[in-house]
Amino acid sequence: MKNNNINNIRQQKILEELNYNHYVSVTDLYKKLSVSAVTIRKDLTHLEKIGKLYRTHGGATRESFIVGERHINKKETIQVEEKTKIAKAALNFIEDNDFIVISSGTTTQMVAQVIENNYEKLTILTSSLKSAMLLYGNPNFDVIQLGGDVRTKSGSVMGPYAELMINNYSCNKLFLGGDGVDFEFGLSTSSTMEAKMNQLMINNSEKVIVLADSTKIGRRGFGKITDLDKIHVLITDEGINPKDVKKFEDLGIEVVVAR
Repeated sequence: MKNNNINNIRQQKILEELNYNHYVSVTDLYKKLSVSAVTIRKDLTHLEKIGKLYRTHGGATRESFIVGERHINKKETIQVEEKTKIAKAALNFIEDNDFIVISSGTTTQMVAQVIENNYEKLTILTSSLKSAMLLYGNPNFDVIQLGGDVRTKSGSVMGPYAELMINNYSCNKLFLGGDGVDFEFGLSTSSTMEAKMNQLMINNSEKVIVLADSTKIGRRGFGKITDLDKIHVLITDEGINPKDVKKFEDLGIEVVVAR
């Protein structure tokens, strides 16, 4: 018979640590709990078998670090309050006469939703159909919708025509989303085609501002967008671990915690 129980207080402490930090390493655990690394690995193996965590190289995470693809209509219902705060914080980086890019994604789309009519002039380029629809009625905005193949799951435009078009523009700020922000793998998304579009956006922008709620930190999408050294600013929510804030700052990334 399969054992679905937490065997001891030590394993409960491991789960408590994981709930706080989202990731735990074998080294940290055996030092804190005064047991051998072998014992910790056995605990992690058991806890994974009963569905309490996911094993990784050298430790464990609360959730699988690989992000599955979800339809935009589903993603719009997740972390709504956090995404709204992040989008409002992003407005502090927009100035009159900016030429900006807004990538696809529900958090970046929220920027288009919360932006106010207090700019004299903005030129906004976007791959997101919904963002373009939210922005186009403002007389102070010149909105440029990228053309190409429409990806139903994300409501975004991609493909060779969109890639050719983005290469004809140069913008000073990019507001970029993603499905995962991992210190080793970098910024990523669930679609390789969207990852390619995002790479071109980065190449044609002076400043890269990533909008990602804290649940995306430490996770990976299938398609890598870029290493973290291409990111200038990360805007996230209060759920971010202070240790992760320091890691980002040590990499030279400005971290804005939206409140």
